[in-house]
Amino acid sequence: MKKIIIIIISIICLLSVSSCACESLKRDIKSISSDFSGGLNRTLVLMDYEGDTLKTWTGRFDIRDSGADNQVFFDLNGKRVWIQGGIVVSEEY
Repeated sequence: MKKIIIIIISIICLLSVSSCACESLKRDIKSISSDFSGGLNRTLVLMDYEGDTLKTWTGRFDIRDSGADNQVFFDLNGKRVWIQGGIVVSEEY
């Protein structure tokens, strides 16, 4: 009887946590999946500050962001691409 009560309480707790943080949990799972599978299918667009497209990349890759330095880099088709400055827009699909 105690095992059944513990199982029911555990299920209720899991359901309440998953319903509160469902989207956050999905993002975390997608990030972990990306780390182990070599990236996500993406289209990355580099734009200048006037909104003109400078270059577009499409493929399966993982993006690394250095944060404060406004630097983004990724490996695609055996080549490392390092972007410093500009506006980077990434769409995952």
